[in-house]
Amino acid sequence: MEQAIRAAVSYAAAHGIRSAEPAVLKNGSNVLVHLRPAPVVARVAGTTGLVRHPVADWFARELSVVDHLAGRGLPVVSPSSELPRGPVAHDGMTMTFWRFVPHDRSASIKPVDFAESLAQLHRALADYSGPLPATGPLDDVLLGLPFADEHAEALRAEHSRLSALLPLGGRALHGDAHPGNVLATPSGLVWNDFEDTWRGPLEWDLAILARTKLLDGEAALAAYPDPYDADLVELCREIRWLQVQIWLQASAVRNPARRAEAASEMARWSETR
Repeated sequence: MEQAIRAAVSYAAAHGIRSAEPAVLKNGSNVLVHLRPAPVVARVAGTTGLVRHPVADWFARELSVVDHLAGRGLPVVSPSSELPRGPVAHDGMTMTFWRFVPHDRSASIKPVDFAESLAQLHRALADYSGPLPATGPLDDVLLGLPFADEHAEALRAEHSRLSALLPLGGRALHGDAHPGNVLATPSGLVWNDFEDTWRGPLEWDLAILARTKLLDGEAALAAYPDPYDADLVELCREIRWLQVQIWLQASAVRNPARRAEAASEMARWSETR
């Protein structure tokens, strides 16, 4: 994390933005650094840089999708106008720069409000024509197998089984559509973090929503206003759980404090096979 902070602060300073008190907003798959006092947030590749190569491709797709959504009037966090938007490489780190949006991190989002916002997002994405991966989460599984050690073969076998069941094609998706990726602002929900965007079944985003613990996911799924295939949601839940195993294993490599969590979740997953 410290390397990510230093790289973001250094790059910003080289472009005239001096951050005297950078604040880490999130240290997860990426490190989000608010370059205070500037209204700029650096998104620096963390675990994503271990699994996804080159991670700049994922960041570039995110920027393209955000541009499209902003053009459709959907509330999204926009790239910063004070620094090159990126993706940029600096001091061994890959990053993009975004406008800081004041928001209430403690706000409680109602399931029905999130479901309606997600449906609006899907409608705005319906005519996105830019290139996107066709098997995004399944790609992550293969890319992350080197981190899975003795579990790699079981994960590979499950990948093969689920890949054969998932219909190809579909529509542009958020890819990680849970309440942790929206900001609650006085004017409503603002969407964020489109790095996982891919082209697949609508039910993928709904499976992510149903699994969330940040609100009543099942209630939010029930409130989703547009048609969907419930059986396909269940398949996508299985794929999501598989993807989660890979990310936990990779995260444990980057952050040893997560090893116990990764081992526990893998044991729980293995019991269901």
